[in-house]
Amino acid sequence: MVNVYTCQNGVRIVYEHIPYVRSISVGIWVGAGSRFELPEENGITHFIEHMLFKGTNTRTARQIAEEFDRIGGELNAFTSKENTCYYAKVLEHHGKLAISILADMFFHSVFEKNELEKERQVVLEEILMSEDAPDDDVHERLWRAMYPNDPLGLPILGTNETLQKFDRDFILNYMDKHYFPKNVVISLAGNISKDLLLHIESLFGNFEPSEKAVPLNLSNPTFHSGRFVKERDVEQSHLAMSYPAISVKDPNYYSFITLNNIIGGNMSSRLFQEVREEKGLAYTIFSYPSCYMDVGALTIYGSTNNQQLPLLHETIIKSIEKIKKDGVTLQELYNGKEQLKASFLLNMESMTNRMSRNGKNELIFGRHLTVDEILQKIDAISLDSIQELIDKIFSVKPAVAIIGQGIKDSSK
Repeated sequence: MVNVYTCQNGVRIVYEHIPYVRSISVGIWVGAGSRFELPEENGITHFIEHMLFKGTNTRTARQIAEEFDRIGGELNAFTSKENTCYYAKVLEHHGKLAISILADMFFHSVFEKNELEKERQVVLEEILMSEDAPDDDVHERLWRAMYPNDPLGLPILGTNETLQKFDRDFILNYMDKHYFPKNVVISLAGNISKDLLLHIESLFGNFEPSEKAVPLNLSNPTFHSGRFVKERDVEQSHLAMSYPAISVKDPNYYSFITLNNIIGGNMSSRLFQEVREEKGLAYTIFSYPSCYMDVGALTIYGSTNNQQLPLLHETIIKSIEKIKKDGVTLQELYNGKEQLKASFLLNMESMTNRMSRNGKNELIFGRHLTVDEILQKIDAISLDSIQELIDKIFSVKPAVAIIGQGIKDSSK
């Protein structure tokens, strides 16, 4: 059972007690992501995520790492387009130490000048690494093609130009705007004690908002059927294409995930069978859903040798046209629903996955469905709800990004 306790200052503590495990996963979730950045701030959310590991008033970066290594714990963080999470997984008796270190990083990071310069170079290397990998770069380019006039289309990592602006004052100003009590959720899953919950409240319950704090503002961006083509000396061409889809709050959310399973979400999917098994056109071919608070996308990705790119693209389009014309079968619907239920239940066996699910649900929805309620929603998926999504999603020309050599662009 998921429980929520709200501190007097608005910080929410979400916890799921699992008494039969010996571990605890804890995460500090912040409703701050790249889509809430101003253009000149692009990349600052991710840069802050890095800098919180670089030392506090009482711990150096090395000491933070050594304390977690000493207890055999895991410490990490990530930034997405809509939120940031700093998380740890430790044995149950190290729970207090883990959350104390996380709180120290969260409240007392010093953002020392030399560390800022070193981490600026680290993030730049991360950007260059992404640009060097065409299978990563093509997805970044695709989002820019989809949303050229909105921060949702900008890279989470930022750019070399924006990185150069980030100093201590810049960081603190951004944190004042987005790191405030009502925008923070502490999520825990595992063998949790009441004493640990009281300890967390003592660490976060006196957190006060800045006068600069700004409420969440969704931009409801407009999808563009944009196109990006980049010539590059590579052995394989990389094709990514996206159709506008639904938000994570849409009533048809589980139908959308099931539709993705049918189209390209696994080895029995249409795209995998048609592109790889029947025609041998590609080693890698798949689709995946992206759902945000107000918009979403269904993305298809494949890579093949440069000469076969037009045929790969043609095969994908024909597969989409067929599903638009004929819909899906009852057997595909049944298989997709069973796959979704299995994926959900298997993920629940991980305390980190439970912590993540609860943290995101609290930030986005402010409510938590039980396992049985979710399974009921999956069972309720019908051919009609799938067809409704097919008609909606594939009524629009997709955005396309291609990276390859000697490209004959079949996306025009």
